[in-house]
Amino acid sequence: MPSKAKAPLCASQNEQQTTYLELRLSGSGGQGILLAAALLADAALQAGKQVVQTQSYGPEARGGASKAEVIISDAEIDYPEVRLAHLTLCLSQPAFDKYARQAGPGSVIYVDSGLVKPTAIAGVQILGAPFTQLASEQLGRMVVANIVALGALAAHSRVVEREVLFAALARRLPAKLLELNQRALELGYATPLQAEAC
Repeated sequence: MPSKAKAPLCASQNEQQTTYLELRLSGSGGQGILLAAALLADAALQAGKQVVQTQSYGPEARGGASKAEVIISDAEIDYPEVRLAHLTLCLSQPAFDKYARQAGPGSVIYVDSGLVKPTAIAGVQILGAPFTQLASEQLGRMVVANIVALGALAAHSRVVEREVLFAALARRLPAKLLELNQRALELGYATPLQAEAC
């Protein structure tokens, strides 16, 4: 059964709670990590949040570990790099091996359970689903596994509202690719996440 988690909150000086989230999306080159992060950043920006997005790649354009980071806040962001991610997505084993231990205590890591065999990390919840397999079997295109994963992450964490994420998809993608990616996002929202045995 999938579990639900509220986005981490931090208390401001006047004791009101404000959103501050550090996210790290990672995978292999060619898995669409940058697009997933751009969609998330776009959606958060349209929702009125302060947003910073950065990305980096391994030595190979395709196949090497890559990551894209997004910081989302209600307040001004004074440091533009993720230090200890609240939410991490790992779509490949090299990405998990490289980035998972940079997750913060009490955080959540989402993995493609068909591609990643995670190891336990103290104080971190690891959830997974076979995003690539689902994309291939249900949509006929494994290339949209990144969007399936993004939908699952967004549904579980509620980092952005569903409507603004779908709107970001429509803004970012050409018409010929939109329907497939909308279906992929819907599939992600409908996909239950399971706690990974480590």
